[in-house]
Amino acid sequence: MGKKNDCQGHPVNVGAALQIYDLNRPPIMPKSKKARGLRHALRWLVQGLLLILLYNIAVGYLPFSRTPKLEDPAVLEARAVEMSRDIDTADRAMILETRTQALDERLRLIAQAKREIIITTYDCRDGESTRDILCAALAKADDGVKVRLLIDGIAGRLLTFNETFRAFAAHPNVEVRFYNVLQPFAAWKHMGRMHDKYVIVDDLGYILGGRNMFDYFLGEYPAPTHSHDREALVYNGAHSTSGSTASSLFQVREYFEGVWALDVTTIFTPRIDPARQAEIWNQLNARYERLRAEKPELFAPADYNALTAPTQGIWLVANPTGIYAKQPVVFNQLCALMRQARRGIVIHSPYVVLNADMAEALSEIAARVPVTLMVNAVENGQNVVASGDYLYHKSEVLATGVQVLEYAGGDSYHGKSLAIDDNIAIIGSFNLDLRSTYVDTELMLVIRSGAINAQLRENMAALHADCQRVISLDETIVPQGLTIPEMPAVKRVALRLLGGVMQLVRNLV
Repeated sequence: MGKKNDCQGHPVNVGAALQIYDLNRPPIMPKSKKARGLRHALRWLVQGLLLILLYNIAVGYLPFSRTPKLEDPAVLEARAVEMSRDIDTADRAMILETRTQALDERLRLIAQAKREIIITTYDCRDGESTRDILCAALAKADDGVKVRLLIDGIAGRLLTFNETFRAFAAHPNVEVRFYNVLQPFAAWKHMGRMHDKYVIVDDLGYILGGRNMFDYFLGEYPAPTHSHDREALVYNGAHSTSGSTASSLFQVREYFEGVWALDVTTIFTPRIDPARQAEIWNQLNARYERLRAEKPELFAPADYNALTAPTQGIWLVANPTGIYAKQPVVFNQLCALMRQARRGIVIHSPYVVLNADMAEALSEIAARVPVTLMVNAVENGQNVVASGDYLYHKSEVLATGVQVLEYAGGDSYHGKSLAIDDNIAIIGSFNLDLRSTYVDTELMLVIRSGAINAQLRENMAALHADCQRVISLDETIVPQGLTIPEMPAVKRVALRLLGGVMQLVRNLV
């Protein structure tokens, strides 16, 4: 476009003028110092958060980068021989298979308390079942019963923000402690967790198993999802007598006292407005009265002889209780017991994550007796990390020679149990994975009883009806009537990728 003259005869560059005043283009504004500073700060914040995350992953993994060897296997072999013989005991037991049983029997046991209630859990969250338990324990605290509550430090820290929990913990007869509370600048301590779950009342009885303390595991209250799980209730038939201390209850109690007194176990001192505290206590007391009216049988004197079956001995098996990498005591004690088997073994675990030592031990046992292992199908499980590892190492699991069943019954399976021959039932918190073997505190209860073994096998068989049997990596047998949920291809790829990535820190899975 050429030049023209303006009204006074001066030359004008028309093209330049049109570029300056083009209304179709936004005006070019200079960037403000404030905007540049904000973007700069945001970039530093993101980079800082990533560095903190990488620091926590790297430093948190270091104490668990090795898997300790068992120092004295002969001790566990000798104990396995002891557990394979009948002993005189007043302990009687029952299996708690359903969520309703689990909550009801907690309330029934707490209602019998005269001196002390001990509650230990890995995970505790606010909810209807939790409030049922807290209101029952608070009513006993009002009567002078001492209540001690021990919670892993992750769940414990979250509960400190809950008013109901703080009000409960403020009762003069209640004491709460947390195991290994997270500390922002001590990442090397983060991974050591207490995975124990049990309730003890006086010298009367206890409940021990795999259930945490909230609606996902307890009762039939509405929740987004629920879990299948399993526990044992043990009744001390010699309670309140001179022979009481022979019960396995005192093994569990001694273990609790040891963890309760650890340096990494800290006392929780709640802060709450006194008026709000009194209001919440009144709410919990009103809830307790409603529970008593709705289920009076749970608050009456209990006939545990009628509810339970005899045993010929019960033993507690426990991992070390420190927060760093552990000798694999529970896994090796279970293997020692399985090596005593003559007819067959059934193992239930939500997931299976094996290293070479664990796979070798299972292979040796499976070469001697038939071993069936039920785990969640990847379509059914809630733990995506463990599911990803299973897909990554499935061929190695099958190579052990165990018969693998994959549960696909809907709700995720969370129980941890073994049935050995026809006279030993083992129930507790131990998953067949590396984390339970080398990282967490774990408990398993070995129950020598034909009656309890029969109950356990019956419950296991009911779940097997909703399992596909794995023949090979490419072949499964699906029972008639069972529909395996379809897993989107994207999710399956994501699980495989996650399984691959987690190989870098596999000891924590």
